[in-house]
Amino acid sequence: MTREVILSVQDLDVKFRLRGKVLHAIRGISLDIYKGESLAIVGESGSGKSVFTKTFMGLLDNNGFIPAGHIMYDGKDLAKITAEKEWQKIRGGEIAMIMQDPMTSLNPLKTVGEQIAEAIRLHQPEVKGKEAIREKVISYLNDVGIPDPERRYKQYAHEFSGGMRQRVVIAIALACNPKILICDEPTTALDVTIQAQIINLLKKLKEKYSLTIVFITHDLGVVANIADRVAVMYCGDIIEVGMSEEVFYDPKHPYTWALLSSLPQLGERGEDLFTIKGTPPSLYKEIKGDAFAPRNPRALKIDYMLQPPYFEVTPTHKAKTWLLDPRAPKVEPPAAIRNLKDIEGVYGK
Repeated sequence: MTREVILSVQDLDVKFRLRGKVLHAIRGISLDIYKGESLAIVGESGSGKSVFTKTFMGLLDNNGFIPAGHIMYDGKDLAKITAEKEWQKIRGGEIAMIMQDPMTSLNPLKTVGEQIAEAIRLHQPEVKGKEAIREKVISYLNDVGIPDPERRYKQYAHEFSGGMRQRVVIAIALACNPKILICDEPTTALDVTIQAQIINLLKKLKEKYSLTIVFITHDLGVVANIADRVAVMYCGDIIEVGMSEEVFYDPKHPYTWALLSSLPQLGERGEDLFTIKGTPPSLYKEIKGDAFAPRNPRALKIDYMLQPPYFEVTPTHKAKTWLLDPRAPKVEPPAAIRNLKDIEGVYGK
């Protein structure tokens, strides 16, 4: 069955002018996002996850620019839009975003009901009249699992817990009636129990509202509970992408091996947790070869010389690593990765 592409990124470069230098934040990414899927983008802090998705909404700061590449959505190249008026048609109504800290998205001076109503008036003009809008707000509060929505409608953000605030932010995003919902680390500031509730809520809303969800996180345990497909980012590039089961149970890039090995569930009692040694290379300088090579104990000589292309593992799974070249020596993944299939409940499924 052919999947419908809702947004297509082609050879995208993003750079920032900072302190008289140019930082190359996104380095030639190509990625198709399919209608109705949940795509998780994972990687360490600073890998470019948020910058990449902010280009879908024109949210780069004044120092950021796109020197090359395309972001095709609904027949338009979003990478070429410069007018704020054009972006206002895309933001919210086409592509919405939920941020990590709900308090940065909520106005402390307005009730939550007023804030959801604003989104409805702006993006759903067919809903007319004060009472109709109020009923719609109540229905969104119900959908995101806020109890006693008639009373909560009149309350302010400071009267809600962290988890409930995040539910309000999700309600505002839904009220914009988007086709794509970007969730930028939406559970990081919440405790584990509330995290699970928010993930389950997003899964239900995806089906009810026919959403395409792009989920940004560094927490692979969270990813397994929501993602149909996973894209692994490192140093401004997507180095592996595949169906969730493929990336978790048959990862191919040494960086993906390292990320998975860092899961606390794979640690052994009495031993230090696995950490990835070293630091990513500077994005102010040109990166030669595989960006992960200096941190990769299994690096080949060619990793320091040439950037690997994508090698296809299956029609839905590919990775940028010379280890997949037919001429490469056989290199086994770490023992923890080889035993993943035998560890029940590693990903909470």
